[in-house]
Amino acid sequence: MAMKSVLRIGSFVFVFAVTFVTVMPVFFAHAEDAASIQKDLEKTLEKLKRAEAEKAALANELSRINSSLTAAQTAIAGAKARIASATNDIERKQAEIDLIQERIEGNRIILAGLVREMQAESNEPLFSAVLSAEDVTRSLNDPDRLQSVGERMNAILADIHSSQEQTVQEQQSLEKLKQAHEAALGDKLEEKQALASDQQETQADLAEQSKIVSRLEKEIKELQSDLSKLTGKSYDAKDIREAVEFASDRTGVPEGVLYGFLKMETNLGANTGQCTYAEVEKVSVARYKKYGSKYKASIAKLYERRDIFYDIVDDLGYSRSKKVSCSPSGYIGQGGAMGVSQFMSDVWKGYESQISAKTGHGKPDPWNLTDGVMAMALKLKKAGATSNKESVIKSASISYLGGFNAGYYNGIVYWSKNYKLLFK
Repeated sequence: MAMKSVLRIGSFVFVFAVTFVTVMPVFFAHAEDAASIQKDLEKTLEKLKRAEAEKAALANELSRINSSLTAAQTAIAGAKARIASATNDIERKQAEIDLIQERIEGNRIILAGLVREMQAESNEPLFSAVLSAEDVTRSLNDPDRLQSVGERMNAILADIHSSQEQTVQEQQSLEKLKQAHEAALGDKLEEKQALASDQQETQADLAEQSKIVSRLEKEIKELQSDLSKLTGKSYDAKDIREAVEFASDRTGVPEGVLYGFLKMETNLGANTGQCTYAEVEKVSVARYKKYGSKYKASIAKLYERRDIFYDIVDDLGYSRSKKVSCSPSGYIGQGGAMGVSQFMSDVWKGYESQISAKTGHGKPDPWNLTDGVMAMALKLKKAGATSNKESVIKSASISYLGGFNAGYYNGIVYWSKNYKLLFK
């Protein structure tokens, strides 16, 4: 008997020793793996920080280039307008010059007649007649001679000289002005060309940097997921009850409130949508266009959400035909809500990091029960729904739905109080 006991004790010791030797290496291996992943995660986060800083710098540079390009285009338009105005002025002045020239020619005819008249009166040669006519002061002092042939000839010569001088000055001034505008235009065209080249290069750099940031974010999610699995922080509910209990425990939103919203949103996950996003887009755009340009912003929002939705399903490995809520039939609006929480893609994107932190999932999934219920709980917590008071539920229902609906609100209140009936 004693030997048996000893054998039993020895057997126990032996088994324990074997178990210890077997388990400890696995434990240390997991610890080492976790430490390695944590180290990789920290390095990747640092890379992401630098990549995001570079992306922000490129975005700022692109914004500066775009502003400069807009200013250059405005200056070019102004220079072209000034050149057009100067050209019109030149044409108008040329017309005036032509009239002056005609007048000059007319005066020359008159002058020729006066010269002949002077020669007839004085029998002096032409050169002498012109010289005697230059004494304007003496002629003015003698009223009898004011209207003499010599004075009239002197006035015509002065008029011709003045007209010629004015014509030359106007021509030179207008041409210089036009040349200055053309030079300014040339400078701005060169500046625009250089800016356009810089813009193209910076846009390409920004697009490449955005890809780097996206890739690093993806790596971080995967590392966080791996780390959560190793450290036991990743959680997956088996059913709606477990998901609600887990989300309620982590957020402080009462289980009854969660059940009430889940019942009214998707009948506890039974009705999460029957349309593809392509179908949502087709119906929504047709409705918006029917009601005119005031819905342009809504169409733009639809396209923004569509692109985010495709990013989400692509990242999760789903088909782009993954089902979402259809566009509502009772009013003008968009479909596209995802999973049990019925979040739009842009709203889901805003909660991803919070969901990941609570569930340990590196890639939060709108169609995953745990992630979906947690997303709902986080949004309700943000809306202040940490009690089952009717006033609190009313405020939260408005926040969640985007407006007050009596049927929606009353249904939440009822099921928040009677949720146990859902499982009988």
